[in-house]
Amino acid sequence: ALTSPPDLLDGVADWPHVPTPVGVLRLEPVRPGRDLPLLARWMNDPAVAEYWQLAGPEQTTADHLAAQLAGDGRSVPCLGVLDGTPMSYWELYRADLDPLARGFPVRPHDTGIHLLLGPPDRRGRGLGTALLRAVADLVLDQRPDCRRVLAEPDIRNVPSVAAFLAAGFRLTAEVDLPDKRAALVVYDRALRHLR
Repeated sequence: ALTSPPDLLDGVADWPHVPTPVGVLRLEPVRPGRDLPLLARWMNDPAVAEYWQLAGPEQTTADHLAAQLAGDGRSVPCLGVLDGTPMSYWELYRADLDPLARGFPVRPHDTGIHLLLGPPDRRGRGLGTALLRAVADLVLDQRPDCRRVLAEPDIRNVPSVAAFLAAGFRLTAEVDLPDKRAALVVYDRALRHLR
């Protein structure tokens, strides 16, 4: 009998919509049949491709998604839908079960996030900062065992690093990962009330 993978991220598909200063956000797990053309278009935007390295035919993006969707549940790719319009792509993952754990002292249930804003006209306007804070709070609200939300943007991606810092993440280290030098940023449950 087929069994579904364990739910290592506490039911992302059932998480509520969240109000943000820029609209109501919903994270919807990716459905390749519906979402692949849009995501492939975003991955081929030069500003995105420089850091995600997924430019090319739709199959390149499909292969990236398939690795997560067929995996053990430690990573969930999602569309960020703002006021009904898909406009961002998120990957929520168990940082404590990720290769990141080999180079940084992660804790049980630490949750990592990757983000890209799809439409170029939505970038550079504070949208990423608002969404990062909302999603970090959503993760902490929905995953009671999670104490920290982590991210590791490429250190060269200055706008991304700045958005994380403005959202309340703090820079804790620079780490060498297989494909980049990253700024390791942390959003800590214990410090939420200070934001």
